[in-house]
Amino acid sequence: MSSRPETEGLRRRLGLFHLVLYGLGVTIGAGIYVLIGLTAAEAGLYAPVSFAVAAGVVLFTGLTYAELSTRFPVSAGEAIFVEKGLRRPQLALLVGLLVAASGIVSSATIAIGAASYLFHLIPIEPNILTAGLIIFLGLIAAWGILESVTIAAFLTVAEIFGLLLVITFALEADPMLIERAGELVPPFETSAWSGILSGALLAFFAFIGFEDLANVAEEAKQPKRTMPRAILLTLGLSSLLYLVVVSVVVLSVPMEALTSSASPLLLVFETASPTTLLSFNLIAGLATINGILIQMIMSSRVLYGLSKNHHLPTTLGKVSPITGTPIIATVVVVAIVLVLALALPVGQLAEWTSRFALLVFALVNAALIGLKRQKTPLNSEGFVVPLWIPVIGFLTCAILLIFSLATLI
Repeated sequence: MSSRPETEGLRRRLGLFHLVLYGLGVTIGAGIYVLIGLTAAEAGLYAPVSFAVAAGVVLFTGLTYAELSTRFPVSAGEAIFVEKGLRRPQLALLVGLLVAASGIVSSATIAIGAASYLFHLIPIEPNILTAGLIIFLGLIAAWGILESVTIAAFLTVAEIFGLLLVITFALEADPMLIERAGELVPPFETSAWSGILSGALLAFFAFIGFEDLANVAEEAKQPKRTMPRAILLTLGLSSLLYLVVVSVVVLSVPMEALTSSASPLLLVFETASPTTLLSFNLIAGLATINGILIQMIMSSRVLYGLSKNHHLPTTLGKVSPITGTPIIATVVVVAIVLVLALALPVGQLAEWTSRFALLVFALVNAALIGLKRQKTPLNSEGFVVPLWIPVIGFLTCAILLIFSLATLI
């Protein structure tokens, strides 16, 4: 009899390819498919600059995550980073719960949107469709990390294909778009840059997700080598895609129509054939479904990691000997997502996701600053950034967070 003990750790099954697809899958998705119009409402034609500013803010934090994932390649990464760097266990628990909560709320919000879209293809009562979708994706998340990430990888490829389809169709419809690229350069005027910064907060939401890679580090092969590469490749590829997509959309779609649309990318296909339009609709649906799956995987790993580090009940840290996944933590996540999606108004909570992320990012950068000031050595050779990287990461996140909170006053 050779069954695995129920408390055995997670299995390292993810290589660089799967990690990058996981990172792209949780980063690219509902954000870019719906945020362009909202960003353009703030920044106008300069929306691509807003995305560039957001990418710049995220880059420094991404480099911080790259080093910390080398130092501590475990689940519930942010909580461990903060606990080790700031030496505040209570603060570490708060960070972990914030990360898990943001993933759970995002899953519930996306599930409602996905069900609303799928209702046009599957005419089932919306609440039943929402519940069925969440349970189905929860079963996939519990199936096994390699299996669930492989499915997410296929959905990620579909997401990326959809964005490439937007670029290709827009350029074929109007080859002059490339020559008009100069129109995207903003003037040095306060009004223009105020709108760009407001748009950057919205654009920032589209980049949230790369940090979820830290929460599957315990299931990564050779994490000290693959995790930094996966994080940086995820940020680089998603940033490039975003900038090109946003540029062709704002140049090819009338601004009035763009800023008032809940499905801005569909406007690019107004002259497309019914088959092309249907294909893109399906791809957009897959993008939202993928976000639910990956966010549930991430949230369950955070609860698992907090349990293993004695911040939450040990039950949440139990791993199934059959699937090699944290079954109880996954069930808890799916149950909470169901409650939020079916019973609570999650819209306003979802608006705070980017603010929670900025707060977590600021604390993670502060943690690396603390570790470097402690002169804590790496356990072995790994990825290292200079001190000024987390300093700038902390300042940029803090400034954007303060700017976003000021808009509420």
